[in-house]
Amino acid sequence: MSRVGKTPITVPSGVDVSVEGRTVVVTGAKGTLRQDLPGRISLRADDGVVHVERPDDSAPSRSLHGLTRSLVQNMVTGVSEGFSKELRIQGVGYRVAESTATSLELTLGFSHPVNITAPEGVEFEVPQRTQILIKGIDKQLVGQVAADIRKWRPPEPYKGKGIRYVDERVKRKAGKAAK
Repeated sequence: MSRVGKTPITVPSGVDVSVEGRTVVVTGAKGTLRQDLPGRISLRADDGVVHVERPDDSAPSRSLHGLTRSLVQNMVTGVSEGFSKELRIQGVGYRVAESTATSLELTLGFSHPVNITAPEGVEFEVPQRTQILIKGIDKQLVGQVAADIRKWRPPEPYKGKGIRYVDERVKRKAGKAAK
């Protein structure tokens, strides 16, 4: 049996997990998330604990068992605590020119500014001109927005310029040796 799939999900107070047909609906203080259950996977809720169950031991069922449990756990965490990703911008002249909670204007060395609009459910926070905090309740959406922003100027190995995650280590290379 899947080690991830068989672990029960504890639901904190203030979070409601319900199943409507083949859809799981998780409601909490920060919002509501919906997810369709894949395959023939089912959910059973008992007194603040949710169990993910699979119908048999076939390969497709086994592969979806742990995945479904992780998705539901991320939904419960998202509506109760939320998720965030932090990006750092390094390089001379690279910075956030203007920002609101739903849009960013970045100066990244191009001949034009880069405008980024947040999808619904994601907010931007800019504590410094070289720091971007992406917040939301959907873990996948927050990660995808962070990856899309990083894609504009990934960190390069020679000078380390670009947009990187806070915990990302960029392997530096030596340039050409001068004669």
